[in-house]
Amino acid sequence: MRKRVELQLEDARVTTGHMRSDESYGLMGAFRLISPKGYDLFVVSSGTNPSPEGQGWEHVSVAGNSRCPNWPEMCWIKNLFWEPHEMVVQYHPPESEYVNCHPYCLHLWRHPTLPFPMPPSLLVGPKTVGRYWGGGGETTSGPES
Repeated sequence: MRKRVELQLEDARVTTGHMRSDESYGLMGAFRLISPKGYDLFVVSSGTNPSPEGQGWEHVSVAGNSRCPNWPEMCWIKNLFWEPHEMVVQYHPPESEYVNCHPYCLHLWRHPTLPFPMPPSLLVGPKTVGRYWGGGGETTSGPES
């Protein structure tokens, strides 16, 4: 996780009520953010002060009011809390392990000491900007091709 709190994040900190915190908490706390596209997000972060309950995991939950956060919003949140070189994950656990305390909440996770495997980027797709695989296996440069 980042070592310092961005001003945008500090300005969004919840400072009253049962989830209140102040700047001494660092990245730990609750935050009411407005995404770059204007959508309200409620974010709760474990911060870099892992408690025994957290078992060493860094965790950020992100909830929307009427829908789940989308991919660009989750990337934006990831960048607010973690450094660009840090990998975080969203888990899809077995259904027997589901926990659903909010219908529109997603979670980002990172363990700072346990290695996590990552497939080679080529298995996801080509890195060439603006290129993707078409339905017939051919490489195209966009929908107009």
